[in-house]
Amino acid sequence: MLAAAALLAGGGCNEQPAHRTAPPPLTTVARIRDAERYARARKGSIAFATLDEHGRMLGINRTVRYPSASLVKAMLLVAVLRKGEPSAATRALLGPMITASDNKAALRIYGEQVGDAGLYSVAHAAGMRSFAVHGALFEAELTAEDQARLFLKIDRLVPKPRREYARALLGGVIAPQRWGIAPVASGRHYRVFFKGGWREGIVHQAALLERGGQRISLAILTTGEPSMAYGEATLAGIAARVLAP
Repeated sequence: MLAAAALLAGGGCNEQPAHRTAPPPLTTVARIRDAERYARARKGSIAFATLDEHGRMLGINRTVRYPSASLVKAMLLVAVLRKGEPSAATRALLGPMITASDNKAALRIYGEQVGDAGLYSVAHAAGMRSFAVHGALFEAELTAEDQARLFLKIDRLVPKPRREYARALLGGVIAPQRWGIAPVASGRHYRVFFKGGWREGIVHQAALLERGGQRISLAILTTGEPSMAYGEATLAGIAARVLAP
């Protein structure tokens, strides 16, 4: 009787700890292979890469170099924030540069604060292997694989006091530019931090995606698309196949 009373007083000490169910993966090999088949059937030159926190890199044409267009602006942001706390004047440039893809702001940041050396420093810190720039910012050469490396840790490349600011900008892209990856991911309950790059014949996006305590990056680069709308649809189609609902 005493033993039984002691057991009851112990509040069920024989109970086994509850096992937590692991969250489902953010993507699978089968999903990525489906996205590869879709990409091969689309017009234009298409590359994409996914990278998870276990170091698994998958995709198609991952090491093919493409002109960056505005995608390089994400590297400018990281370069500035790694240098120190930005002034109010610098923040007034960084905001529109990322959230509205302002070219004039980007060229000022590049010319006055970052330069080629600053971009190469970010590329090195991110583990990028094929980045190249020679004084023409929007002609910088990027690969999908390298952009996946950059975006998987784009916030963590920024010192902690400025990390939330970086995330706020990359998560605050204006509505007219939230095409491609962003609406697909948002509709599947991911937090999305991304940047796009586009001009005639080029439609790019790269993103950090978070859900359920997990992170994955997705970078999609395209050239030769017949129209901007077609390129946006290509990006959305790849994202829809890669990202688990």
